[in-house]
Amino acid sequence: MSMNIICATCKSQFQIADDKIPPGKQTSLPCPKCRTPIAVGANPAAPEGPVSLKEADTSRYNPADRPFDFIEEEGKTALVCEQNPLLKKPIIESLERMDYQITVEENARDALKRMRYHHYDVVVVDEDFDTDNPETNSVLIYLERLSMSVRRNMFVAMVSGRHRTMDNLTAFLKSVNLVINSNNIGDVFKIISRGLTDHLAFYRVFREKLKETGRG
Repeated sequence: MSMNIICATCKSQFQIADDKIPPGKQTSLPCPKCRTPIAVGANPAAPEGPVSLKEADTSRYNPADRPFDFIEEEGKTALVCEQNPLLKKPIIESLERMDYQITVEENARDALKRMRYHHYDVVVVDEDFDTDNPETNSVLIYLERLSMSVRRNMFVAMVSGRHRTMDNLTAFLKSVNLVINSNNIGDVFKIISRGLTDHLAFYRVFREKLKETGRG
């Protein structure tokens, strides 16, 4: 479960997981946009304006402990599961160019926690992410088991060192939307852009047909 939060200063809307809020207590977290402290927890008093850091109780907030920190509801979100820095950097830069709010995880456990609390628009995952065997990649297994109503609203790109870029058969067998060979990482912006364009075009038609049949 998560709590919807609106910053009284900049009016941005966010979500925060319930287990990040001490039960029965009130704490304060900084808005990730304007940094104004936001009171959350047991019956927090809504601030009528900016609250100074001196007035706010931030003693319980540790910036280093942020496995479920704010994810902005406005705009597009992307999750990157890549441990190779040579591959991770161009992936992040490409998604930034597309105006995605990006979450980067270094291990499967934290990535799975993220996905339980937020449905990302885009997920880029290396088939070797946090595993010695691509067939037991827990992130890919989790995505494969999602309900279709959730999964079809996500675009999943799998980075691979053994499969061809845009290999549609492999993408089908792996239950992903796009395959990116690591040797083509220099063109990752173009590859993801094209894949997203095809994905959105297909599901636009799909949703129109659902509406026509009264199921959309």
